[in-house]
Amino acid sequence: MPHITLTTDEPGIRGLFRFRPETARPLNELVEVLLRRESTLTPGERELIAAYVSALNACRYCYSSHAAYAAAQLPGGMELVEQVRDDLQAAPVSAKLKALLVIAAAVQRSGREVSEQDVAAARAEGATDLEIHDTVLIAAAFCMYNRYVDGLATIAPDDPASYAARAKRIVSDGYLGLLAESQRDS
Repeated sequence: MPHITLTTDEPGIRGLFRFRPETARPLNELVEVLLRRESTLTPGERELIAAYVSALNACRYCYSSHAAYAAAQLPGGMELVEQVRDDLQAAPVSAKLKALLVIAAAVQRSGREVSEQDVAAARAEGATDLEIHDTVLIAAAFCMYNRYVDGLATIAPDDPASYAARAKRIVSDGYLGLLAESQRDS
């Protein structure tokens, strides 16, 4: 049961966006830039970073959402996402992505946890300054999104199919496309 009276039964952050729509646009613009705009990291890899941080924060709604979005865009699908969540070092992802996920995990604990060694390891695996920057910002942003969703005790569906259905729409329309649609429906 959410801590505040929401105006919809939409789960997670979507219900919060309906409650306070003026915050929806800037938060969706940020996630659109970080996870979908042009980058040397694929949208699936960036969604995986968001899912990984959300798993570390034990945010069920955000993990389930972004795991589904990553799975829809990565060749290994949900199996790969779960392997990364369960054992990063054994997961079949590139050494560069592993190094970036180590940085994301450090950010999740505290921004000050990111060490020169973490950054040097990522660079040694071919990570660029932009990729390191974006990994830190994705991790920091998802710590905020996770705390927003969980701090207001939003609803998180149990059915993985609900997240998978939304993943198809995120992949095709992006975050801003779905935002525009939901605002028309209001």
